[in-house]
Amino acid sequence: MRTSTATAWWLATLAASSTASAAIRVLQGNDDGWAENYVRAFHDALNTSGHDVVLSCPAENKSGTASTDQEPNPRSNSCQYNSCPPNSGPVGRNATSPRLNWVNAFPVTGIRYGIDTFGPQAWNGAGPDLVVTGPNVGSNIYLQVHFSGTVGGAVYAVKEGIPAIAFSGASTGTLAWDVVPTPRRSLVYAELANNLTNAVIASGKPYLPEDVWLNVNFPEVTESCSDARQFKWVLSRINVGLFSAPDVQHCGSNRLPSELDIYSRKGCLVSVSVGDANDKSTASADKQAIVLEKLGGLLTCL
Repeated sequence: MRTSTATAWWLATLAASSTASAAIRVLQGNDDGWAENYVRAFHDALNTSGHDVVLSCPAENKSGTASTDQEPNPRSNSCQYNSCPPNSGPVGRNATSPRLNWVNAFPVTGIRYGIDTFGPQAWNGAGPDLVVTGPNVGSNIYLQVHFSGTVGGAVYAVKEGIPAIAFSGASTGTLAWDVVPTPRRSLVYAELANNLTNAVIASGKPYLPEDVWLNVNFPEVTESCSDARQFKWVLSRINVGLFSAPDVQHCGSNRLPSELDIYSRKGCLVSVSVGDANDKSTASADKQAIVLEKLGGLLTCL
């Protein structure tokens, strides 16, 4: 097993590489709402890394809406946490930070508008290089994956030909974007998500195989798991795989641990699953192998 010091060094090297030479256009979404603390903390971290970030999320919490998509309707009441006034229309943005956008619809709708409208408006007609969703408030593992709007948004992007990563965190409790001080769990999740995003970017294009997204689940932030440098990354699978084809050969086995297995263990373990965007299940071994090659220096064995 790789030591935590080696893992921290690898993360720092990749993050530095991304900041120095690979700043890209990133579209960000979620299903908890555009003013949720987790997504705003991650937004700040991505900007600090030098990326050109546009956020496009639902105007309010739309958790559990999977891949639902519909045209936004005009709002009559205020947005989540009073983050927009009543009668603000079907879509809107922050007046002082126009890269922060909302749609009065669903997570997938937010990603669609980000790809087709908000992103090109900010990027002189260009689209995103990468889509990231979350961190979700709460885990998205195994059966939850199929109902998650955070996952739904990432999968929509992949089907549009854009690589995507969905992040979720086991520490729950919704919080407004402007809570002071920013909770420790928000900062830890933002740093972890930013580190993995930068690692994927530093691995070079194509960032992920075709029809693939990464489903990433962070454990709870606790006293014993309170610093991003304490966390270890484990390559995993979404479904348990009792009757599935073999996985990529890794850590002496051709069967990766499931997200449920990693979630149930003690320790600061992050599951990283290679998902198939066609059915939201585990991707094939050949596509897992590509991700393993890209992120191998980051990953550890149980």
